[in-house]
Amino acid sequence: MTLIDHLDHLQAALAAAPVPDPGGGEAPPGVGDKILTILKWIAYLATAACVGGVLYTAAKMALAHRRGDDTNISQLGWVFAACMLIGSASAVVGALI
Repeated sequence: MTLIDHLDHLQAALAAAPVPDPGGGEAPPGVGDKILTILKWIAYLATAACVGGVLYTAAKMALAHRRGDDTNISQLGWVFAACMLIGSASAVVGALI
């Protein structure tokens, strides 16, 4: 048998082997609720950080405008991008899995 014949045989054997589908997975008993609670806390803190970031950036822009300085609107864009990413985190992860 040649190397190509061995590779063809291996490929056929791998194609016939059953591949388990883990699906969405399953949390170990007694752990799922605790992890979900921690994720909810993290989501709450991340949302609070987004609100704080918008307020901080707006205050900084207002002070800069009052002083006649140039305002850097890109900082507000980064805050909005972070807000969108945090808000859609579960959808993004769900699409990737």
